[in-house]
Amino acid sequence: MARMRHPFAVSAAVLTVALAGTLALGTTGSASATETVRKTADEPSLTGSGKLKRKPGDNVHFAFNAHGFADKAHGTFYVSHHMGKQWGGYFKGRIDCLLTGGPVAVATGIVTESHFKSAPGLPAIGNLRGKRFGFTVLDDGKTNRLGYSWAMDGLPKNSVGKCLGSAPFETLEKGHFKVHHWMPKH
Repeated sequence: MARMRHPFAVSAAVLTVALAGTLALGTTGSASATETVRKTADEPSLTGSGKLKRKPGDNVHFAFNAHGFADKAHGTFYVSHHMGKQWGGYFKGRIDCLLTGGPVAVATGIVTESHFKSAPGLPAIGNLRGKRFGFTVLDDGKTNRLGYSWAMDGLPKNSVGKCLGSAPFETLEKGHFKVHHWMPKH
């Protein structure tokens, strides 16, 4: 008899989650039960994009779409830096770690694609593929701040360990990063 009730209980739970997702979506959209569960699952996240506050002609952009806890995190990051029309480029990659603490997120990721154009008198970046870099974001609800692991060596040459970044010392000129804090129950 217990075996007969267990499948019913599981089916009832799935139906409840699907119904809750349908009610949350309203009549303007649709999603499968699996998509609804995935979108409503509580997990740490770091999302958004922004341009750093710099002098004119020095354009630095960051974007994050990171979800998951610690080394089970997944998602993407994108960084671009251009100085005038002569020098600049971008690198992007996959997130491999994410930790949050209140309004602060620390994430790391492995570079999967990199392209920089060199110019005389400016740093030669070279190929960054395969290197791990760290990012720290402060989302205090008013001002976003950002730090990155290559702040001290001037060039992103060295990989860092998982979930390591610097203090969030830069401010955004425009854009927004959203940190969602979550920790597993003990």
